[in-house]
Amino acid sequence: MFLKCLNGYFKMTIAKEGIPFITGTLVPGLILMGLYPVHGMNILLIPGIILMLLGVFCTAFFRNPNRKIPIDDSVLVSPADGKVINVLEVNDEYVGEAIRVDIFLSVFDVHLNRIPTAGNVDFVKYRPGKFAAAFRDKAHEDNEKTDIGISGDNGKFRVAQIAGLIARRIVCYVKETETVRKGQLYGMIRFGSRTELTFPRNYEACVKVGDRVKGGESIIGKLKS
Repeated sequence: MFLKCLNGYFKMTIAKEGIPFITGTLVPGLILMGLYPVHGMNILLIPGIILMLLGVFCTAFFRNPNRKIPIDDSVLVSPADGKVINVLEVNDEYVGEAIRVDIFLSVFDVHLNRIPTAGNVDFVKYRPGKFAAAFRDKAHEDNEKTDIGISGDNGKFRVAQIAGLIARRIVCYVKETETVRKGQLYGMIRFGSRTELTFPRNYEACVKVGDRVKGGESIIGKLKS
């Protein structure tokens, strides 16, 4: 009931992965806060407040806000919320001559990932690795990562979920051969991370370093005319 009220207030849903974290902090917090005035046990007050605050943080972290997905087939949408930290020209073994946009997600950003363009999933590859700060360039090469490759009408695209200093769990919902649509939820990273989108150069980048983007809504690239 409490989560339902929160959902109605924020007009969003909660990612299912967050339910154990939210209930595991809010419920004990509510119990401790309830016992404090009844029994006058001051020792329960501070733990109760801490658990309640953690519960509010987890609720905010696992939020799934409504997003307006652009219907224009010529655009690529952001795979994540966060801050653009790199826009690079690269030669990718799957995509070919490409542009890579790196997005850093702080613990305050929405951590659900979205598909940038419609297509078919060619591969899902997991790579174990380190948990260095995700905003560092070396995170691309060294950190734990899950890559998915998508074949679309206008080329091939790679999306990478990269774990960070605090993020220790990558979740990917999609599987090889699956057909996906633009803006579809496909996974998440807990708690603070990096997402990269690599797309062919028949698209032009529509963002620059320092821009803030929203997953499934902000336009990252547009097909050249």
